[in-house]
Amino acid sequence: MKCRKSDNIPATLQVPEQNHIDLDQIKERGKLIALTDNSTTSYFIYKGTPMGYEHDLLNLLAEHLGVDLEIVVVKNMDDIIDMLIKGKGDIIAANLTVTQERAEKINFTEHHILTRQVLVQRKPDGWKKMRYYDEIEKKLIRNQIDLIGKGIHVRKNSSFYTRLKSLSDEIGGKINIVEAPGDHETEFLISQVAKGEIDYTVADENVARVNQNYYSNIDVKTVISFPQKIAWAVNKDTPELLEEINKWIKSIRNKNKYVAVYNKYFKNHGTQKLRVESDYFSYSETGGGKISKYDHIIKTYSKKIDWDWRLLASQIYQESNFDPQAESWAGAFGLMQLIPTTASLYGVDSLSTAAQNVMAGTKYLSWLNDYWKGIIIEKQERTKFILGSYNVGLGHIIDARNLAIKYNKDPNTWDDNVAWFVLQKSRKKYYNDEVVKHGYCRGEEPYNYVKNILSRYEHYKNVNI
Repeated sequence: MKCRKSDNIPATLQVPEQNHIDLDQIKERGKLIALTDNSTTSYFIYKGTPMGYEHDLLNLLAEHLGVDLEIVVVKNMDDIIDMLIKGKGDIIAANLTVTQERAEKINFTEHHILTRQVLVQRKPDGWKKMRYYDEIEKKLIRNQIDLIGKGIHVRKNSSFYTRLKSLSDEIGGKINIVEAPGDHETEFLISQVAKGEIDYTVADENVARVNQNYYSNIDVKTVISFPQKIAWAVNKDTPELLEEINKWIKSIRNKNKYVAVYNKYFKNHGTQKLRVESDYFSYSETGGGKISKYDHIIKTYSKKIDWDWRLLASQIYQESNFDPQAESWAGAFGLMQLIPTTASLYGVDSLSTAAQNVMAGTKYLSWLNDYWKGIIIEKQERTKFILGSYNVGLGHIIDARNLAIKYNKDPNTWDDNVAWFVLQKSRKKYYNDEVVKHGYCRGEEPYNYVKNILSRYEHYKNVNI
C-alpha cells in the first residue's frame, strides 16, 4: 500500500483523455488506488501504524468492495486532479471541497463531511495572561469587513483563494491574497501563522480545529463561508465506481462505523494532541517523525543485509509491534520473535538486549538470503521468499516451490504462484503430496505475513520519516 493538502487544485488542466478502469476491472485487479495527502487528518503513520480519517474510511470502502487498498501520497496538491485524470489513481480522498469548477473535470461522490472555511489567525501576545475574554476578542478579526487590506496566504488554485476573491467583492474592499506555493499544504500555512511567520491563512474548519490542538495560540472561530461539502472524487468515465461508492457512503454515513472514524480524528481532542506531539507521529512540517524508538538499531543492522531500514522496520512491527518483551505461545521472543533454537545459533536468548535480538534476526535473514539468491535472482522477488521462510520455515517454502513445479506454475514467482501453494499446504491433498517433505502448515499465516509487511513498507516509504 502506498501513500499534501487537497484544496490546492489547478483551475485549468490540460490533461489528455484517458481510458480509466471502472468497478469491475478494479475488482479484477484486486486493489483500489487512492490519491491522498500526508496530513494530520488524511493520512499519517503513528507508532508504525498507518492512520488518518481518509485512510480509515478508504479501508472500510476497500473491505466493502472486496479489494486491497493502495495509498499514493501526492506531494504537490496542484497535481492531484491531473494524476487522477491520467489514471495514476482510481479515487481522490484528501479533504476535497466540492466546487462547480472542479466538477467540470471530475465526478464528486456523495459528501461525507460538511464544513466551513475559517480564518486562521494568531491570538494576541500575552493572551494567556489576559484576565478577560473581551481583551482577547478585541485583538482578533471577527467581522469579515476587517479583512480589507489584510494579507492572507493561500494557494492560488485552492477553493480558499476562490472564496477570498468572492468575499472581497462581497465586502466591497480588496483583500490582499498572497499566493502560497503549491507544496505549501494547509497545515504548513497554519504552522506559519502559529509561529508568527505569516499573519493569516484560511482552512476548512474541521482541519483547523484539529490543528488548534497542536497550536494553542491560533484562533479559528471566524467563519468566512457557508457550509461546504467535502467529498471524494473519481473520473468522469467510471460511472459504476461512482454509483457503488455513493450507495456505500449513504449506507454508512449515519452508522456507528463512520461515527467512530469521524470522532477518532475530529472529536477526540486529547488523543489527537498526544499523537501530534509524539516523536512517533510521521506528519510534521519538517517530516521529523520516527517509526519507533528502535529506528537507530534498525538502521544499523539493515545496512548489514542491504535492506531499506523501513522494510526491516515493517517486519519488526509485524513480529512484535516494536515490543522487546513480546513472547509468543511458541516461545519466540524479542523484537524479531526468534525461536530459542534459532536464537542460540547467534548467541542470544530472552535476556539479550533489543539490539542483540535485531542483530541475530538480521543474521538469520542474511542466511536465508544466501540460500535463495542462487535461485531467485531478482532482489524484490527474493525478499518475498525470505520473509515467507522467516515466518513459517524454509522447508515449507521449498515444499510450495515443489508443488508449483509439479502443477506447472512459476516456482520463482511468489504472487499467484508459490504463494498460492503456501496457502494450499493446509489442505490434505497438498500437504500429503509426494513432493512435500515438511507436511502441514497453516498457510494463511505466512501468506498474510508477507503481504502485510510489504503493504506496510509501502506506507513507510510514502511518508517523510
